[in-house]
Amino acid sequence: MASINDKEEAREELDSIDAELELLELQISELLEKQASLNSRKNKLLKILDGSCDASQASGSGKPSKPAFSKKDLQHYEESDFSWSKDVQEKLENIFKISKFRPLQRAAINLSMSGRDLFLVMPTGRGKSLCYQLPAVCSKGFTLVIAPLVSLMEDQLMYLKSVGVSAVTLNASSSKEDSKFVMAGMTDKNSPFKLLYVTPEKIAKSKLLMSKLEKAYNMGLLERIAVDEVHCCSQWGHDFRPDYKLLGILKRQFPKVPLVGLTATATSNILKDCQKILCVPDPVTLTAPFNRPNLYYEVRVKSSEDSNGEIAALIKGRYKDQSGIVYVFSQKDAELVAIDLQQRGILAQPYHANMEPSDKSRVHRHWSTKKIQVVVATVAFGMGIDKADVRFVIHHTISKSIENYYQESGRAGRDDHPADCIVFYGFSDIFRISTMVVMENTGQQKLQNMVAYCQNVDRCRRAMMAVHFDEVWDDEECHQMCDVCRHGNDYVTMDITKHARDVVKLVELASSVDEKMTPLKVCDTWMGKGNAKLRKMIQTTILSRQEVESIIVHLLLNGYFSEDFSFTPYTTYFYLKAGRKAALLKSENHSITMKMKRKVPTPSPGRLSVAVSSDDQSAAELQEGEITDLNDPHKNIKLIKMNKDQQNMEKRLSQNQVESITVQTPENIQPLVIDVVVEVEVSNQKQNCAVETEEKSLKNEDLKINLKRKSKPKSEKHPKSALSNSPSEASIISATAIEELCDLRLYYNNQLRQINYISHEHLQDSGSSMLTCIIEPLRSLRLSSAINGCH
Repeated sequence: MASINDKEEAREELDSIDAELELLELQISELLEKQASLNSRKNKLLKILDGSCDASQASGSGKPSKPAFSKKDLQHYEESDFSWSKDVQEKLENIFKISKFRPLQRAAINLSMSGRDLFLVMPTGRGKSLCYQLPAVCSKGFTLVIAPLVSLMEDQLMYLKSVGVSAVTLNASSSKEDSKFVMAGMTDKNSPFKLLYVTPEKIAKSKLLMSKLEKAYNMGLLERIAVDEVHCCSQWGHDFRPDYKLLGILKRQFPKVPLVGLTATATSNILKDCQKILCVPDPVTLTAPFNRPNLYYEVRVKSSEDSNGEIAALIKGRYKDQSGIVYVFSQKDAELVAIDLQQRGILAQPYHANMEPSDKSRVHRHWSTKKIQVVVATVAFGMGIDKADVRFVIHHTISKSIENYYQESGRAGRDDHPADCIVFYGFSDIFRISTMVVMENTGQQKLQNMVAYCQNVDRCRRAMMAVHFDEVWDDEECHQMCDVCRHGNDYVTMDITKHARDVVKLVELASSVDEKMTPLKVCDTWMGKGNAKLRKMIQTTILSRQEVESIIVHLLLNGYFSEDFSFTPYTTYFYLKAGRKAALLKSENHSITMKMKRKVPTPSPGRLSVAVSSDDQSAAELQEGEITDLNDPHKNIKLIKMNKDQQNMEKRLSQNQVESITVQTPENIQPLVIDVVVEVEVSNQKQNCAVETEEKSLKNEDLKINLKRKSKPKSEKHPKSALSNSPSEASIISATAIEELCDLRLYYNNQLRQINYISHEHLQDSGSSMLTCIIEPLRSLRLSSAINGCH
């Protein structure tokens, strides 16, 4: 017997040691990953401090590479006077009506005119197109431009026609007459056009086009080749196009023709890949800073009820009569959202790849000439669009990568005036996109980077982009042009270890009974809905839906969950499974924290939603400050705001708590929460808060508040309240006002039972009360205990 007991003890100890070793291996793996990441970042910073410009090196040729393009070389091409400099300046002013170059434009043009191969990385709207259009106008022959989208070519042709530059295109929709004219013009010594735009598919499939290009090359008429959106060459790029991989034939067939590759979003690794694909031996790479200081970046959590309504309100309010783009996930979404906006009185049209070419051209033309206000589009629209006065770019669904989002949002504000880039971030959208990019090499990682950008509540939006594009960023340079920097430390740090253990246990239990769970099903089950068998086996949560979704996404981004895809003949499903870090949660010493934005009731445009507390002992110390005008995020107005310490005093209410809200005696008082609308008028002498009510109002010398509520159901009865026999000496409130407050409380209690996760649940300890936007005359306001008769 003793030997059996010894064996059992040994087996138990062995299991314990194995578990500890597994945890140690995971921790070692984490540390090694962190070490590699820090070393990589260290090397990039050292390169920046060395002060040398990046230049791609020759690869696979066996020849020694040329020295890197230095700052001295860049200065030479920026400042030196070349034989073509006078002609370039004249054409810039007389044809393009531009008085001076933007950063790096002059150097890029001089490099191209001198016959150097060039990669130019420049933010959207900074003038990349001019770097091949101006040299084309100053040359005798023509420039071949490869562009990925018909909309891009049409936009360029419209612009060039407006400034008197002859340009043509060859694509699938070109007529026979147009094709014949273009083919003949390519070998005409008088060059009837200066720029020829073609798609990469045309280069790959048209032997006639290649034969004409060869003749033009031999005649000295093919001056240069411009590859727009060059990142499409690389399979690591965010818009990989297979036909771009075949463009290497151009440099092999026409080695003496300089090539210009242009992009707004390409890392150094992508550029090296493009260099190999295009067979460019020693290109010069010029990279402009990524920052567009006039763009305001904002992330909004998508409302499950009516995100279209929120977008429509923005367009009809803040962006009235201003042009913009709404990007959507799919062709179907483009049609549906466009129809919805039309029904709300907005001039909007859809744009997607499946439309007839004539319809796409019509929508593009009408938008460019302001006959319609909004284009509701998939990513098929916008690449290279040269409309300067786009005041907003709204993403109805998140982009599939930060590169995509940076480029799409960059179509706003090309005139250097303020413009807004707003992305609506929805939980379910993550998994729709994930199944779409499942076949891409780095699709999941890029999507997770985009999700992390949206989940972020404490880092400057530009700082997150800078890390992605290998740039060093100082948050002060943002100048409050993103929602995080503008609204400051509006977040709390939560310990979610217990919640993480509960939800990971749920997924593991489901897996043990061979049940796969989608993220939406995990949410529902964890919140006490759905599978009754699993609900009985786990601890359900009282967290709000938004908190639950945020925690699940956080665990997915950090490796506690991982993706599990399932393919059918018709669709791809996304399931959650325990990730490589899930085992760490078995250790009592392991903890997980995450930063979450404080939830504030959504105010209507131009107004401020506040909550009024009856507890005068916990009234916040208020101070004057700057807050954002909701109609215009670029304008600050002076109002009263809460002390930061008191913002942390909010208390979370569960559904059960909401149902049992009561007003107690002053010794143990619970806050009476009333959602009201406050119109704020500010003057130099005094500040007046006025809120309209249906019946009667409270008046004070410096302040009047009228409570405004929705109409109640007809069947609802309103009990009379009794007045207290011994009112507080500090401040007395009338019987009529108490009756109104009782009435309102009954109405809001009824609403909160139905939508508990939308109401004021982000509050922390039971002893604190909700703080309010209320000024000095009401700070000592105390409700009588007689209001208990309102229940």
